[in-house]
Amino acid sequence: MKKIYLSLLLLQILFLPKGIAQKVIVFKGDNTVIGQNVSILEDTSKQLDFNSARKSSGFIQSLTQVPNLQLSTSVFWLRFTIKNESPENQLLLSLEYPTLDECEFYYPVKGIYNTETLSDNNSFEKRKYKHQDFLFDINIPKDSIATFYLKVRSNEQMVLPLELGTPQKIAETKLTRDMLWGILVGILLVMILYNTFVFISTKDISYLYYVLYAFFIALTQTSLSGYTYRFIFPNSPVMFNMGIIIFNSLAGIAFSLFAQSFLAIKERMPIMSKLFKLIILLYALTIIVRLLGYAHVSYRMTDVSALIVTVSIYIVIIRLSLKGYRPAKFFLFAWTMFFTGVVLFVLRNLGILPYNSYTNYTMPIGAAFEVILLSLALADRINIFKAEKEKSQEETLKVLQENEKIIREQNVVLELKVNERTHELSESNQELNITLENLKQTQTQLVESEKMASLGQLTAGIAHEINNPINFVTSNINPLKRDIEMVLNALTVIENVSTSDVPTADKLKQIKEYKEQLDFDYLTTEIRHLIKGINEGATRTAEIVKGLRFFSRLDEDDLKKADINEGLESTMVIANNLLNNKIKIIKEFGDLPKVECYPGKLNQAFLNIISNAVYAIQERFENNAGGEITIITNHDKKDVYIRIKDNGIGMDANTQKKVFEPFFTTKDVGEGTGLGMSIAYNIVKKHNGIINVNSSQGEGTEFILQIPINFTDN
Repeated sequence: MKKIYLSLLLLQILFLPKGIAQKVIVFKGDNTVIGQNVSILEDTSKQLDFNSARKSSGFIQSLTQVPNLQLSTSVFWLRFTIKNESPENQLLLSLEYPTLDECEFYYPVKGIYNTETLSDNNSFEKRKYKHQDFLFDINIPKDSIATFYLKVRSNEQMVLPLELGTPQKIAETKLTRDMLWGILVGILLVMILYNTFVFISTKDISYLYYVLYAFFIALTQTSLSGYTYRFIFPNSPVMFNMGIIIFNSLAGIAFSLFAQSFLAIKERMPIMSKLFKLIILLYALTIIVRLLGYAHVSYRMTDVSALIVTVSIYIVIIRLSLKGYRPAKFFLFAWTMFFTGVVLFVLRNLGILPYNSYTNYTMPIGAAFEVILLSLALADRINIFKAEKEKSQEETLKVLQENEKIIREQNVVLELKVNERTHELSESNQELNITLENLKQTQTQLVESEKMASLGQLTAGIAHEINNPINFVTSNINPLKRDIEMVLNALTVIENVSTSDVPTADKLKQIKEYKEQLDFDYLTTEIRHLIKGINEGATRTAEIVKGLRFFSRLDEDDLKKADINEGLESTMVIANNLLNNKIKIIKEFGDLPKVECYPGKLNQAFLNIISNAVYAIQERFENNAGGEITIITNHDKKDVYIRIKDNGIGMDANTQKKVFEPFFTTKDVGEGTGLGMSIAYNIVKKHNGIINVNSSQGEGTEFILQIPINFTDN
C-alpha cells in the first residue's frame, strides 16, 4: 500500500505542467526554511474546496524564501512536497506568522487527506502547542515523500515564514526567539519605567509622550509577533486582532505628539506642526475604522499614515539638524535606526535578504534602539538645560558682583546725599505742616461748598416744583374774576327785569334772551373748571411742601422709624426738575418694613446718587429721550435693599474703584466737587450698611444700597 501511494505521488509530480513543477523539499535533520519550494494558488472567489484547489493548474512557484502574499482579501493555497531523509518519523511545520485569521493544514494519512485548522480568532487555550506561531505535526517515515497543502486567509498582510524541523529543534528555535523577545521587552520596560519616574520628577510633557510611545510601540511589536495573543489576550482573540491596528495607531499618535514637543516643531516649523495634527487625526480615524470592522481599510490607512510620518519626520529632523539644533541630530540618528530595521525587515519579506535569526529581528531591534536613543536624547536635553542654567547662574553671579561693586560706590555718595536731604526734609516738613493745615481748611470749605451745592439744587427743585402749580393758580385767577363780574352783572340785570311792570311772560322772555346773550351755561361751566384748576394747584403745592418736609426731616434729627419708599418718593419730587421730561422713571417698590435710620441723611444719599444718574444719562443721550432710571426696593429678614440703576454712559473698572473717594470726579472743572458719592458712601456706612456699584461702559450703572432694618452702633 505504501509503495502504491508513493508511486501515485511520484506520477503526480512527474505529470505536473512544466511551468508549475513542484520542487521536493529534502529534509535531512536540520531546520529548513521551505519558502522557495512552495507553490501558491490565489483563490479570489474564496469558493474553492480542497479537491478543486488540489486539481487546479493555477499554482505558481514561490520565488522568495519567505512568501509575501501582501494585503489581500483572497484565499491562498500553498502546496509543498517533503522527502524525509532524516531518522525522525515525526516532524513539525512552523508558520511563524501568528496573525492569520484562518490556517488549514491538509496532510495525507494512508492516501486520504485530513485537515487541521488553526486561527487567531479562536481561544489560545484550544491549541495543541501553546505557542503563538502555527505549528503542525508532519508524520512522514524515513525515506518517504508526501505532498501537503495549506489554506490561509487574513485581513492583514500575509508574510509566511515556513520552517520544517524536528520537534526538539523547532522548540529550541522558539525558546531562543522567546528569550530574545524577553530581552527586547525588558529593555523597553526599563526605558518606560525610567522615563516615567523622570516625568514625575520634571513634569516635562515630552517624557509623558515618550513613555506612551514606548509603551504602544512595545505592544505593537509584541502583537505582530503574537505575544499579546499568547500572554495578554489568550481568551480574547478579537481584542488581539484589533490591537494590532489600535496599538500601532496609538503609537503613531504618541510619536507625533512626542516629536512636536521634543523638537519644538510648533515654534520652529509651524507649517509642519499643522501636518502632524492631520497625521494624528488620520491615526484616530484609523482606530475608528478598525473598531467598525473594516480591517483591510484600516491596514491601508496605517500604511499611508506610516509613510506620511516617515517623510514628515525626516523633513523636520534634517532641516533642524542642518540648522544646528542638537536634539534634532539625536532624533535623526534614533529614527534612522528604527527606519533601517523596518527596511531590512521588508527586504527580508521580499526575499532580497535571507531569512535567518538576524533578519528576523531587525524591526524589533530597530525599535528598541530607537527607544533607547530617544531616551538618551531626552537625557541630553536635561544636560542642555543644566548647562544653560549654569551659564545663566554664572552670568547672574557676574551681574550680582558688578551690582555689589556699584552699591559700595553708591553708598558713599548716598550718605552724603542723605545728610543733605535730611536737612532739606526738615525744612520741607515745616512747609508740609503748613500745607496740610491749608488742605484741611480747603477740604472743610469744599464740604461746605458741596452742602451749599446740594442746598442750591434743593432750592431749585423746590422752586421749580412749586412754580408749576402756583402758575396754574395765578393763570386761572383773572379769567375767574372776569366770569364772576359777568355773573354779578347778570344778577343786577335780572333783578331790574324782575321789578319792572311788564307782564311775567315778558320778564321771563327778557331774562332768557339775556342769558342766551351771555352764554350763561358755558359761563357757569367755565367757572367750575377754573375753580377746579385752582384747587388742584393748591393741592399739588401742599403735596410738594409735604414732600419737602419728608425729604429734609428738619424736625427729626434723631434716629426714627421711617418708610424708605416714602423717602424715595420725596427725593424724586425734589429731583424732578433735573429730568426735563426726557428721562423716564421706573419705580418697583416692594412692601418694606419701616427702617430705623436718619431719614434726612438717607434722602441726601438718594439725591446724590440720582443726580449722578441724571448726569450720566445726559452725557449719553444729551437732550434726547431714551434715558431711564429704575428704582427697585425689597428686603429680607435683616436688611432693606435699594437699587438705583441708570442707562447712562457707565464707568470703567478704574472709575468704579475710585467712585467713592473724596474729591474724585469725572465731571469737567466747575461742574462738581467730587464729594457727592463720598458723602453718600459715608451716610450708608453711618447706618452700618453697604453700598456696591455695578457698571459697564456704554450700558449704565447700578448702585445697590443695603441698609439694616434695625440700627445698631458699631
